[in-house]
Amino acid sequence: MSNTMFGSAAAKIAAASAATLFASACGAATDTEDGSDTVRIALNGWDGYRASAAVVSHLLETELGYETELLEVDEQTAWQELASDDADVILENWGHEDLMELYGDAENQLVVDGGPTGNKGTLGWYMPQYVVDEYPGIDTVAGLKEHTEVFTPGGAAASGDTTGRLLGSDPTFVTQDQGMINHFDLDLEIEYVGSEEDQIAKVRKLYADEKPVLFYFYEPQWAFEELDLVKVKFPEYVSMCEIDPEDIGCDYPAYKLNKVFRKGFADENSPAYRLLDNWEWTNDDQNEVAKMIAEDGLSPEDAAAAWIEENPDTWKPWLPADA
Repeated sequence: MSNTMFGSAAAKIAAASAATLFASACGAATDTEDGSDTVRIALNGWDGYRASAAVVSHLLETELGYETELLEVDEQTAWQELASDDADVILENWGHEDLMELYGDAENQLVVDGGPTGNKGTLGWYMPQYVVDEYPGIDTVAGLKEHTEVFTPGGAAASGDTTGRLLGSDPTFVTQDQGMINHFDLDLEIEYVGSEEDQIAKVRKLYADEKPVLFYFYEPQWAFEELDLVKVKFPEYVSMCEIDPEDIGCDYPAYKLNKVFRKGFADENSPAYRLLDNWEWTNDDQNEVAKMIAEDGLSPEDAAAAWIEENPDTWKPWLPADA
């Protein structure tokens, strides 16, 4: 999960290689051109993205006769895979204007904006409602600053440690959390648990015991259906307020999530491209499929098939007119 920030060192490396990628991609054959009819989908590591990938893969295979290949990569690598002709589509992009500028530049265009997914993205810090009930106002900057010790690992400074923990997810997600901690001078440190699945499991355990927990989280997200959560109120995002990643005095921006295509894939205008170009659904749609996978134990294929069977009025308009 990401905001628009991109590490400066990585950006320099990417910029240095962009021209090389452009030269190699221009001469590469595309999947549909070489007859393999395989659509290569970058797969990022959160449940909602997996839900989207499961549904569009199922439709590409069963309705259009394509094969699909899911490439498990982090967000930034996914862009590099598109630019180097190793993937065809990113299904859920959170901002990354810098990467679009780098790889989608008109003179060296390797990727194109694929339009909205229909999902609305929200990032931020969350805590259970029962924490706010016990400490009124703790969901504000001032209240959080006063009560960070509530979020120490052993409870309210039980071990003498007064530094609270902000529970993070996958450390490869690009966040602005440390910059916010620095700007607002919060006595917090970030604890990464490794994955979205691990984070949700830890939050649910603490929630079941009604223990305090503060964590980075996002919507769309199926877990909101069972957890009563409150988003911490920070000053509203304004353009450029996150320009210094070490000193960020605002909340995350809101996102209208979009797709990103490899330019050659879009230029082919194949039935696969047209289906993905047409594809839009809601947060509720995504959450329904994600919950079937993450909570109900269905395989991605079975979850996609179940959703598709129940929602023909939603997905049939995605099919190309000549399919």
